[in-house]
Amino acid sequence: MTGSAVDIALAYHRAWTGHDFERAMTYVAEDIVCEAPAGRLEGAEAFRGFMGPFTRILTRSDLIASFGDDRIALLMYDTETLPVASAPAAECLTVQNGKITHLRIIFDRAPFDAARTAP
Repeated sequence: MTGSAVDIALAYHRAWTGHDFERAMTYVAEDIVCEAPAGRLEGAEAFRGFMGPFTRILTRSDLIASFGDDRIALLMYDTETLPVASAPAAECLTVQNGKITHLRIIFDRAPFDAARTAP
């Protein structure tokens, strides 16, 4: 299924994975709530502080699947970053009035932890 939430989610995903983070942020509501492995983030600036640094180490992303409806979209993708060759993730995004209001992101932090502690 595809719908407006999927369209917004894919546009957001294409922007940040294409190294246009400022454009990606145009799809994010000012009062976004993001639930991530590191904890709950509230507001666009907190979200920017979380996601912005990740986009700077991103070298590649492959979309695996996307589906949803007019309100909710689910994306699954694999990313390659400077420190980690494969970092699969999934995002569940809620969209209202063309903006992402809630994002739940799931990814395995272990590869990033291992990369930080590697000699």
